[in-house]
Formats: sequence, structure tokens, C-alpha cells
Amino acid sequence: MGHITFTFCFLSRASPTYSRKRQHLLSFINSSDFCFILATLKPFESVSVDSKMNNKASSFLWNLRQFSTSLPKSRTLRQYPLGFCRPKNAHSNRKLRNLLLNDFHNGMQTAVRHLFQGAFILKSGYGDFQTKDLSTITVFRVNRLLCSRSLSIDSTRSLVSVGTSDNELKKVNFHHKTSGEDVLTKEIKPTPVSYRKLSEECNSLSDVLDTFSKAPTFPSSNYLSAMWTIAKRMSDDQRHFEKQLMFNHPAFNQLCEQTLREARIMHYDHLLFSLHAIVKLGVPQNTLLVQTLLRLIQERINECDERCLSVLSTLLEAMEPCKNVHALRAGLRILVDQQVWKIEHVFTLQTVMKYIGKDTPVALKRKLEMKALRELDRFSVLNSQHMFEVLAAMNHRSVILLNECSKMVVDNIHGCPFKILISILQSCKDLRYQNLDLFKGIADYVATTFEIWKFKQVLFLLLLFANLHFRPVGLMDLFMKKIIEDPLLLSSRNIVSILHVYSSLNHFYESQNREFLDVMASALTGSLHHISSENLLNAVCSFCVMNYFPLAPVNQLLQKNVVNELLTSDDIKRNAHKLHILDTCLKLDATPYQKAMDISLPQQPSPPSHPNAKVTEALTSLLGGEGCFSKDVQLPHNYHIDFEIRMDTNRNQVLSFSDTDVTSSTNMQRVAVLCVPKSVYCLDSNHPRGFFAVKMRHLNAMGFHVILVNNWEMEKLKTEDVVTVLKTKIYSVEALPSADANSQSTY
Repeated sequence: MGHITFTFCFLSRASPTYSRKRQHLLSFINSSDFCFILATLKPFESVSVDSKMNNKASSFLWNLRQFSTSLPKSRTLRQYPLGFCRPKNAHSNRKLRNLLLNDFHNGMQTAVRHLFQGAFILKSGYGDFQTKDLSTITVFRVNRLLCSRSLSIDSTRSLVSVGTSDNELKKVNFHHKTSGEDVLTKEIKPTPVSYRKLSEECNSLSDVLDTFSKAPTFPSSNYLSAMWTIAKRMSDDQRHFEKQLMFNHPAFNQLCEQTLREARIMHYDHLLFSLHAIVKLGVPQNTLLVQTLLRLIQERINECDERCLSVLSTLLEAMEPCKNVHALRAGLRILVDQQVWKIEHVFTLQTVMKYIGKDTPVALKRKLEMKALRELDRFSVLNSQHMFEVLAAMNHRSVILLNECSKMVVDNIHGCPFKILISILQSCKDLRYQNLDLFKGIADYVATTFEIWKFKQVLFLLLLFANLHFRPVGLMDLFMKKIIEDPLLLSSRNIVSILHVYSSLNHFYESQNREFLDVMASALTGSLHHISSENLLNAVCSFCVMNYFPLAPVNQLLQKNVVNELLTSDDIKRNAHKLHILDTCLKLDATPYQKAMDISLPQQPSPPSHPNAKVTEALTSLLGGEGCFSKDVQLPHNYHIDFEIRMDTNRNQVLSFSDTDVTSSTNMQRVAVLCVPKSVYCLDSNHPRGFFAVKMRHLNAMGFHVILVNNWEMEKLKTEDVVTVLKTKIYSVEALPSADANSQSTY
């Protein structure tokens, strides 16, 4: 078979040779100083042997001489795959490459196909060429069977890169076939290396780079994936150290260069794996390498299959926001919307749901929810456990889906890892989802296996239960006993958290409550020399909620310099509110501190008042008019009550507010009616939570009889039924018959 040889040369545009041969040449102009010229020659077999030898020698020497003399001396050909320190005036030979590829597709492909057996990918650091510091041109051969995408060039390709090293051009390798064998060089087909095998054989990131430098193979994503797999196994400190070694390794830049060259021909999933590993390994996101891969993934998103959907979702979650990331995320959402019903694996579905973003349109969230509900029968225990975190990440509260997954979690609670339990409870808090059976199941399981859990683990669970307003009585009693038996478990870090849990849930254990508080106060006193002012305030405020006042901590907190520090900190409102609670407790509770604080506190805003209209109407009917009760009553210490009723001490008769003699009489009982929401109670109980319990205690100290009216219950009743409920709450048992007669006469 005949072959066509070719000449690769650089000529000055002013040369007469250029004008003389212009009609026979295909030229590509890159700058004003030079041009690339590709010349077609006669078939190889039509030339005599002597002519062949003479032509080869003279052509090679002439080309080398022209190449050496025609290049300017002031610029360097450089490649910046990572984009570090790129000069502002730098530009690549992208126009040349695009023009070459476009001409291939515009009818020139047949003539040029035999001239080049490879594609040239050149990056110019400046605009021109020079001979100084010009390195060897290395040829990386990629077998066609290993490539997933073509570049409109037949046969085997060559990816050519130009770097900087010595002062002369050392070697040029061109590959073409003659009777199935290379004429100038022997073709090498390296075997691809599995990233799993690499990650098992190598112990560090540098080991992978050393393996790559010895015999690089296609695709480069295997090396990057192996490096990230190894990095995940390391501790944070070791990973940081290994990354520094990786960036300083000479082969890392070569690996990035090869990744950039292979980007357009590697499989789509390898492209995703490459970018994911690069981002996770700490390569800056604003580099040329990362942005190029992002654009290619964006352009080829239609090649995304189910497996790639999962990888792409994970990749976007790991990247910082930028225009390319936003565009790719928008493309992912469109793709998911089209392919959601074709997803076969539950794991892929959950991964897409988890990382698709909280700002995803509601219609797409509901479509993903419906797909998950269809797959419920295929959910494993692990799928049900992870569904809570998935919905929380997507910020979509699907009660039906959460209820079904809760049943499976409770039925298979034994052996559930601590990390999963924490994730479930945290997700319930984020989604504002309360399931009493789920919380009881987790609490009972931990209480049953209490001895196998660490002290810190149980405390974390109790903190989450407190945030969910759930009071696990059995578990809290066991934890309290554990503290009493082993006070050494307490430290300055966990004292504040433990006090917060027990005070916010208003939990007390009759037989051991006092002993527990004494142990906690002793531990806090021992930590006073190194505890912060805010932690001291939080601890003392928790003690006040539980009606306990340790002397040493309170004395230190009341010092002027400590109070001033709290009132000048970043969180002034929160600190002022807690100092106000402390001041109120010191005045109203039976404490050794019966005096006000020396420092004046900021005025607290009045709480909003929203009296229940149905309760107002019922009280008017029951008591005989609005003159027998008062609405929106503001009390000292910034306390507010919805309704106030004045009665005799036995609560047999309602007294009018207009009677001044009765108002000044000591034989009068003031009744405070509070219309309260569910949030003031612990979950699914009538047990009041922390600060509301303090309010009730202080109202009693001010002489009120407190009556609680549940808003959500009143909304379900008719006015007549509300009257009946209020009558049984306001009047004493002995007074109920006469109250019935009075209420009937009002209709």
C-alpha cells in the first residue's frame, strides 16, 4: 500500500517560497510572525529509491534549519493545565486547533487524514515561539480501542504536549503504520490499571504518582480515583500532609496535563470521577483544569446514565458555587425530571434526592417523593434509616414517607449504630417532624442497652431529645443515677449541656433530685476558675429554672465585671434575657438572695398577646359579662396573662372588678387563665417545659391560681363545650352545682 509523506515546517510570511507555493498548500496562520504549512506530496511508491533517500534527508535538514532560524527569541511555549499564575496576556492555540478540526469536517478530511495520524493540543504561555527553553515534544499514543470518543481523525491518535526543559528541540516522533507495524517506532499498548488495584497496592498519594510516572496509562481518572480512595482512609492531619507532598510531586502536574488532554475522549463516568477526585484532593476550583472539566461535563450531560446521575449529584455537592456549577446543577435537575421514572436503584434515587439541592422546585421534589413512595416495598432497613437524612438535605417534609420509614426503623432498632440514631433525630428536628413511637423506640432501646453506650453518646442523644421536646423519663433517670454514682464523669464541657437538658425538659427524680443537683453544683464550683462567663450564665440559669441556687456560682456571676462582660458581648439580647430570669428568680423564689441586682438590666420587650376569641366568648357567657374578668393583663417582672378573674378564696363565687372594697380585701383569690400552645409542654404530655414551668411557679408566688387552657383543644369544640370545660377549671368542685345554675340563667 502506498503512503504519503509530509513536510512540517515554519516559514516567514515575507518569504518568496510562501507566495510561490500558496496555491498548493493548506496554511493555518497563528500570529503575524509565522504560519503552519501542511504540504501534500506524491505517493511513496511513485518515486525512485534514490529520490526517496535524497528527499528524506534534504527535507528533514531543511525543515529543521527553517524551524530553528525562523522562531523569535523572546517567547516561551508553556502549558498551564492547572492555570496557576497564568499571565494576563496568555492565550492558547485554540483557534488553530478549532480551524484544523473544522476543516477536517468541511471536506478536507480525506487529504489531511494521511498527513497526520494524531491531534496536536498546544498551550502557549505567551503569543509566540522561541528556541530558548524549548523542551522535547513527547508523543502519548492512545489506542483507539481504549477511547470512547473520536476527534474526527481515523486510526490511532497521538496526543502531543509541549513543555520546557533544555535549549534545543531534541526529538520528534511521528507514528504511522506500514503493513501493521510502526516504521519509525514500535507501538506500545500499556494495559489500563484499575483504581481499586492501585488503591490496594499503594499506601500514599505519592506512591500512586510514582506508579503513574513509570508507565502512564489511559484513562488518568484511575490514578485520581485511587488517590482520593487512599486519602479517605487517612486521618485529617495525615491527609493534609499527603496533599502537600502531592502538590510538590513532579508527576502531579504531568497527571493533570494528561487529564486535560484526555478529557474529550474519556468516558463520561471517568470524566465525573476525575473531577470529583480533583476537587476532593484540594485542587482550586478556579483553575483551568477544573473549569474545563466542568464545561465538558456540562456539554456532554446527555450521556449521563443512572450511575452517572449519582456521581454527578455527589460532585455538585462537593463544589463551591460558581456560574458553571449553577448551570450544571440546572442541567442535572432537567435531566432528573426527565429520567426520574427510569431510575431502577433505590441507592441512586436517594443520592440524587440528597444532593439535588434545597432550592429545587417543589414540583420536582414531589415527583421524587412519589418515586420513593413507589419504591417503598423495595426499601431495605438501611434505605429507611437514610431516608430521614435524604429528606432533610432536600428540605422536603413528606409525612407519609417518614411515617413508613419510622415503622421500619422501630421494628429493626436493635443493632442500629449510634451515628444512624443521631442522623435520624437531627433530621427530625430539621424537618420539624415529631413521631412519638419513633422517639420512644430509640429511647427504650438505648435505655435497655445503657451499659454499652458511652457517657458522651447518651448525652448527645438527650440533647437531641430536648430539642425535639421529648422527655425520655426512663433514660433520663438512668443517666441521673450514673452521674450520682460516678461524679468524675463530669467536666466543664458537659456540665452546661447536662443542666440544659434537665432544666429545659423540667425533669426531676423525686428520690434523687436533690442529690443530683448537689453533685452538679459541686462539679460546677470546681470549674469556676476556667469556665467562661457565658457558660457560667447558662449553668446558673439552668439551676434557677430547677429552683436551685448554688452559692459560689451565683456569687461569681453577680460580680459587676462579669455582668458587664455579658452585657457587652456579641449576644447581648440572649444574655440580658437570661440575666432578667436570674434576677426574677432571686426576687420571687425562696432563695438566700432577697435583693435586686446592683446593675440595671436592659428593658425587656413585652410578650405578644393573642387572646383566644372563643375563650373570650365563653367567659362572657359563663361569668355574666366582661366586667367579671380582665383581658391582656401585664404583671410585674415582664409577665403577661391572657385573662384575670377575681374570686373568693374558696373559688365559689366570681367577684366584680368594679367593687373597690372587694379589690382591697384579703379574702380574694386571683385566677390567671393562660391560653397556651402545644410547645409549652413536653411532647405528647401535659408536663410543662422549663421556662413555662418557671412562669407558673412565679405566678403562684405572686398569689395567682393558674388555669391552663389548651388552644388546639378549644379550636375543636363548640362554644357551649368550651363553656363547660372552663366551668370545671375555674370553679372548685364544691361550687360546681351553683355554677351550673348561674350559667344556665345566662342563656
